Amino acid sequence: MPQPATPPSPFDAVPAGAAAAAAAGAPRPEPTERFAARTAGMTASEIRALFAVASRPEVVSLAGGMPNLAALPLDALAAEVADLVAREGQVALQYGSAQGVPALREQICEVMALEGIRADPDDVVVTVGSQMALDLVTRIYCDPGDVVLAEGPSYVGALGSFAAYQARVVHVAMDEHGLVPDLLRDALGSLAAEGITPKFLYTIPNFHNPAGVTLAVERRAEVLEICASYGVAVVEDNPYGLLGFSGRTYPALRSLSRDVVYLGSFSKTFASGLRVGWALVPPAVRDRLVLAAESASLCPPSFTQMLVSRYLAAHDWRAQIKTYTEVYRDRRDAMLEALATYMPEGCTWNVPDGGFYVWLGVPEGVDTKAMLPRAVTARVAYASGTGFYADGFGSRQLRLSYCYPTPERITEGVRRLAGVLGAELDVMRTFGSSARPALGGGPQAPSPHTP
Repeated sequence: MPQPATPPSPFDAVPAGAAAAAAAGAPRPEPTERFAARTAGMTASEIRALFAVASRPEVVSLAGGMPNLAALPLDALAAEVADLVAREGQVALQYGSAQGVPALREQICEVMALEGIRADPDDVVVTVGSQMALDLVTRIYCDPGDVVLAEGPSYVGALGSFAAYQARVVHVAMDEHGLVPDLLRDALGSLAAEGITPKFLYTIPNFHNPAGVTLAVERRAEVLEICASYGVAVVEDNPYGLLGFSGRTYPALRSLSRDVVYLGSFSKTFASGLRVGWALVPPAVRDRLVLAAESASLCPPSFTQMLVSRYLAAHDWRAQIKTYTEVYRDRRDAMLEALATYMPEGCTWNVPDGGFYVWLGVPEGVDTKAMLPRAVTARVAYASGTGFYADGFGSRQLRLSYCYPTPERITEGVRRLAGVLGAELDVMRTFGSSARPALGGGPQAPSPHTP
């Protein structure tokens, strides 16, 4: 007897495109492989992919931006951890508020005051690192196809978040003084002519990652005014702001306008492994951001927040930041000296006044992404410039990080890199190479490499 037809299961439903493919004889996707369309843009960053290779002891890694924690008072921190568990373990190891521990939010306001920010703790949302804050901000602002403005080049983690939410990135070029206001105005004007208002400008004004430059103080108010005139929000990412080598602290954009969404972190000024960051947001944004945070992690870990709070209350954290800046300044100097000594003619680089990075430009015809495997073979790693653009630029730039290796390792790493680059140029001189087309000016142009 014929068997009755089995009713369809809701789990058998497939998208229209997949159904058509199945009807045409194409393999049907497995139930666990029917991903959302937005995952198509989620790829591993070039920098993250380097970590496994760059962590080998024989390789001098000038690629990653890992803070150097050797100067931390580990014995004192160990005592704080033990005391925290013994005295407040019932609270520290329990669920907490989605907005963050109140005492820490008050202390965060004291930290931001160093950059001229006057803030209310109620407007601070603590997150699992500032990367989470950036992801949540993008989630609550961006629909698929929305436009985000970002400096060119820009932080790779930001580009990953924008891609994950299917936002389109338009880069605005920088020079040695940071984001160029006229090019920002041009970009906004061009988009307005198309009927497009970007959701926000994402900017790293101080000791930029990866470009190493700082937005000139006289440009800051102008950038805010330009964005306000076009109805565009500003998201300020400022993890390096207190790590200036000259002793100068620049005024945050948030200090000039309470409408700026400000992202901060203890990863660079204390300990990156604790993953404690925050967002300072206008009151109208706060509730949505807290709801987004609850859906992502329920609440940030109370334990790490309370440890950071104890550190800020009981230790001279300003002196600790000063120690960090002295270490990084020495390593910056070692890198600049090595670049001047070993790099072949035609290379250019900036002189950062803080932070972790030097942005290196190479002669025309050299592709830093294609050259990277040969550099790793020569036991040196860097971050190719292409990873810091959403539009394919950056093949003639690369990022060098001086924060983690010792000065001696930095010198040796630059020497090895110069040898690889010299070999590339020798091959080009011998066999010739197809010159890459020149990139025009405007919002999509690549950015600074100053001698």
